[in-house]
Amino acid sequence: MTPPSPVVVVTCLDDPTADLVISELARRRVPVVRLDPGDFPSEVTVRADLGESGLGGTLRTTTRSLALDHVRSVYWRRPRPYAGPPGLDSPESEWCAEQARYGLGGILAALLPESHYVNHPWANRAAEQKPAQLTAAAGGGFRVPPTLLTNDPRAARDFTEEYGRVVYKPLYNSDYADEDGRALTVWVEEITPDELNAGVAVTLHLFQQRVEKVADVRLTAVGDNLFAVRIDGSPGLDWRRHYDALRYTLIETPPEIAKAVQAYLTHFRLTFGAFDFGLDPTGGWHFYECNPNGQFAWFPDHITTRIVHAIADQLQQPHRGPR
Repeated sequence: MTPPSPVVVVTCLDDPTADLVISELARRRVPVVRLDPGDFPSEVTVRADLGESGLGGTLRTTTRSLALDHVRSVYWRRPRPYAGPPGLDSPESEWCAEQARYGLGGILAALLPESHYVNHPWANRAAEQKPAQLTAAAGGGFRVPPTLLTNDPRAARDFTEEYGRVVYKPLYNSDYADEDGRALTVWVEEITPDELNAGVAVTLHLFQQRVEKVADVRLTAVGDNLFAVRIDGSPGLDWRRHYDALRYTLIETPPEIAKAVQAYLTHFRLTFGAFDFGLDPTGGWHFYECNPNGQFAWFPDHITTRIVHAIADQLQQPHRGPR
C-alpha cells in the first residue's frame, strides 16, 4: 500500500506561524516534511532525476526522506537564504550558494503545478514588488491613496506640498542593522517638505498621501476564505509598533472588497495574501499593501485558529489545475 503523500513545509526553524499549521496537519494525520533550504548542503541531500515522466528522485533531511514525485502540496513560508559550505573563500562560497539557489531552489519550485503551492515562491517574489502591488490594486477595484515613487528631492517636496499630510514607506523590509547587530527597522512615518533633502537622491523612495483613518484592517485571504480584522487602539501611525495596545475584531468584508481581493489574488496567482487597509470615517477601505507571505499567529486564538484551519484545508486537499 502506497503511503499518503506529504505536505512539504519550506521554512526556517523559528517560524511560529508554520508551527501552528504543521500542528493542525498532524492533528488531521497528514504527513509533513519540513525543510529549510538554508540547511543545504550540510543537512540536506538531494538526487533529482529528470526524464520523460518529469521530476523524480529523493530529497533527504536529517529526519525525513521525500520522494520528489510524491508530494501532496507545498507550504512556502520563510526559508533562510542559501549559503555556501563552510571553509571556502568568499568567491567560491558565493558561487556555491548561487548554484544551490538555482539548483535546489529550482527543484523545490518544480515539485507541483503552481496551484498546489501556498504560495509558489515565484508568485511570492512577483507579488512583493510594491509598484506592481499598487498598480494591480488600482486596476482591480481598490481605492489606492495618491502615491509617488522617486529619487528626485524636488519631486518629493512638490508632492508633499500638493497633498499636505504625506507618509514615507520603505519599498521592502530589508534586513537593516547597526554595527552591533541591533535592528534598525524603517517604520511608516509622516514627513514634511523641510525633512526632504539630498538623501532622497541616493535611492528610490515611496511617498503616499496619508489616509485620515479611524482604524486599520488586516484582511487575511486563504483562497475564497476572507478573514477581515479591524484593528483599533494604535497610539501611532504604524500599528505594528504597538501590538500590546491593540484591539482586534472580526468584521464582515464588503462585497466590493471581496471582489477586488479575488481579482488581486488571481492577478498574482496567489492562494494566500495578507492585505492592509486604512478605514476612514465614512467606512471607506484604502489599500496600503498586500504581503503574499504575511504573519497571522499574533492574532487572538479565535481568529488565528480559523486562518490555520483554512490553510490546512488548502494543503490537505489542494485544488488541481490553474486558478
